[in-house]
Amino acid sequence: MELNEIMEELKSLGSERTKKTYIRNGAKEPVFGVATGAMKPILKKIGYNQSLTEQLYATGNYDAMYLAGMIAEPKKMTKEDFDHWIEGAYFYMISDFIVAVTLAETDIAFTVADGWIESGKELVMSAGWSCYEWLLGTRKDSEFEKDKLLSMLNKVRDTIHSQPNRTKHAMNNFVMAVGISYLPLHEEAKKIAEEIGKVEVYMGQTLAPTSVASEYIQNAVDKGRLGFKRKHVRC
Repeated sequence: MELNEIMEELKSLGSERTKKTYIRNGAKEPVFGVATGAMKPILKKIGYNQSLTEQLYATGNYDAMYLAGMIAEPKKMTKEDFDHWIEGAYFYMISDFIVAVTLAETDIAFTVADGWIESGKELVMSAGWSCYEWLLGTRKDSEFEKDKLLSMLNKVRDTIHSQPNRTKHAMNNFVMAVGISYLPLHEEAKKIAEEIGKVEVYMGQTLAPTSVASEYIQNAVDKGRLGFKRKHVRC
């Protein structure tokens, strides 16, 4: 399929209701409002295709950018490619669920995410922390440096409440990911989650629903999900 054919198909799959939901969450025009599940038949037709991925992402259309993440070939992407992507990630559904997810499937994920966490920019930091959340939920514990993750947990404890909203949200998710998916620091993550307490995240003037990390971790323990790992980052 060519780019124009894909865009026409995406447009035909859009709905006003879904479009309004995306816009309410921060999407801007152009956006068609295509449900994620409705894109899977396109993925099957196209397969993984990095050339089309870059064309779709460059449109600035939210639905096309999401599809770009679905058909990307992450291991063909460089640090410069990901830096370019994060520059175009204008709201959290792109930074945390397209860019961070794609990055998590690469060999450069740790290096790039570490740099983003130190960037001082809200959505870039958010993507960095989110990437670690995806990494923790899919990779073996042996792939992580325990001391480094402990240092990151301490940084969250000491700074989370002074961070921008989306960064706070991603940091809170990171603590939960460590507490559930990284067994060597389960107890430390639980303790730090209790110290952090409730994290207030605003979307505009509205207080967004945010999980209390200590309760979320305990709930996972109660359900026997401690040590949970996904088989794949992308669905």
